[in-house]
Amino acid sequence: MRQNRDSVARNTTYYTSALILQKILAFIYFSLIARFVGVEDTGKYTFALSFTTLFAIFIDLGLSPVLTREIAKVKEKTQKYLSNILALKIPLALVVYLLVVGMINILGYPPITRQLVYISGIIMFLDSFVLSFWAVMRGHQQLKFESMGVVGLQFITVILGGLVLFLGLGLKFLIAALLCGSLFSFVFSIIVLKKKLKLSIMPRYEPSVLKVLFRIGVPFALMGIFSRVYTTLDTVLLSTLAGDAYVGWYSIPVKITLALQFLPMAFMAALFPAMSEYFVSNKEKLRATFEKAMHYLMTISVPISVGIIMLARPAILTIYTDSYLNSVLPLRILMIGLFFLFINFPVGYLLNACNKQVTNTINMGIAVLVNVVLNIILIPQYTYVGAAVASLASTVVLFLLGMHFVPKIVDYSRWYLVKGFSKILVASLVMAGVIYYLLPQMYFLWLVPIGAIVYFLVLWILRGINKQDVVDVWNSVIRG
Repeated sequence: MRQNRDSVARNTTYYTSALILQKILAFIYFSLIARFVGVEDTGKYTFALSFTTLFAIFIDLGLSPVLTREIAKVKEKTQKYLSNILALKIPLALVVYLLVVGMINILGYPPITRQLVYISGIIMFLDSFVLSFWAVMRGHQQLKFESMGVVGLQFITVILGGLVLFLGLGLKFLIAALLCGSLFSFVFSIIVLKKKLKLSIMPRYEPSVLKVLFRIGVPFALMGIFSRVYTTLDTVLLSTLAGDAYVGWYSIPVKITLALQFLPMAFMAALFPAMSEYFVSNKEKLRATFEKAMHYLMTISVPISVGIIMLARPAILTIYTDSYLNSVLPLRILMIGLFFLFINFPVGYLLNACNKQVTNTINMGIAVLVNVVLNIILIPQYTYVGAAVASLASTVVLFLLGMHFVPKIVDYSRWYLVKGFSKILVASLVMAGVIYYLLPQMYFLWLVPIGAIVYFLVLWILRGINKQDVVDVWNSVIRG
């Protein structure tokens, strides 16, 4: 048992460290792309990747998490499961790639955009198989190699992409740099499977095996489809209904928001096993864990949202140049939504931990529907501002739907959360006042640590945070 816990801890450390490094590199790299290639070309680049990402779920069909779970239960069936998944994925990937090519031509995009989508489609093709290969390794509790693959892919992309930017070789070579990273990940994952698990990647079609996997995978597939639509359809619609420049402006706040999602993901990944255990063994601890998770993520999200809203203009102008000035307003709108995005994580994880994953999937489906309808209504008239408002509204809807079911699972204290939020909001507004006063007199980056000190000092005075809170967060995230 001790050995198993040590293995889980090592895997968590490997993968968390890799994701942190990958997120940092990816954010810096995209910032360089936005700065060097300009608004419209950034829009084309972002659209090509978003367009193919929208179709990628139809290759995997939610089977990767099923593969991990079933292999973890019966490791002797690893080869059988993998071979059958590959037998299904190879024709599916070819059909989906042809669908992508057909759709981009039907939509009438210019040659350069079509060419970017063709290359991005190959990346989608390769990544779909890498997803399955790493799912197998996860089933054997070996995340070290996936972590190496994630970091290797990002390093190759950044190095080759940086060279393309330096030499001014254009968008096709820029997206080809990402293709090289995906190709490395594809080859590396195959080598790991062969060397470490002695597996073959020859496909084998057995309808009875696939039927079992499909039956288990339906909720995962639906959640995957909803998630992809939720995170990428606004970019695709913005390109179709408004144009590349609007995608370029909108891509900056979207990338910033996605980069910040790592914080609640890492925090809740550490708490999820405890939630699952407490649901069975101790409802009082489940309640306390949920309340603390909500409180801590409010403590983190509100000052981040307020701080970025206050510093959005100088940050955009300094990092991305004045050609991205139009990114400021959608960034501020998405930062309001960041608060709800963060506190959605404890709600969603609680539902999943307590066998309410179907409810969670339905909630996501409703939020996606709201998002799609609002995008179609708002984008033609308000472009990227409409897309940002649609994202904010659907995030709030998802939170409200989830919170409706929470009292049916745990009898949490609303007063505890409201009282904590009030103190956090007051501390954040004091921080905002200090930033507003000092901003004309000081370089904006210096205001980040100053704002953080002011926020935590006021919160400490208001008794919104104490020493035990700091220890608990450290133990949850750092020690897993």
